[in-house]
Amino acid sequence: MKKFAFLPVSIAGGYLAGLIGTKIFERVWGLIDDQEPPDAEHRDISYGKLIAALALEGAIFRVIRGLFDHQARRAFARATGEWPGEEEPEPESTDCGAPPTGSSYGNP
Repeated sequence: MKKFAFLPVSIAGGYLAGLIGTKIFERVWGLIDDQEPPDAEHRDISYGKLIAALALEGAIFRVIRGLFDHQARRAFARATGEWPGEEEPEPESTDCGAPPTGSSYGNP
């Protein structure tokens, strides 16, 4: 139930993070090039510049969104007493697809 209560905060946060990320990207790109950043819709662009612009924009958006989302979750948890999501990352599997020890997998 708390997860649904957090949903509007998450949506609004994503929108706000997008606005902030756009402003930051425009400023950073202005330090790199005096032209506007290339867009996939532009016909005559350098692929190198397009890749650089997309990678930079993606990195900035991901960082801003991640920071906002985490802080919003912390504030939500302080207000409600419950964390809206996973407490910690799930451990990685190290079995590499091998059958469990002692298994008769592959043995007649």
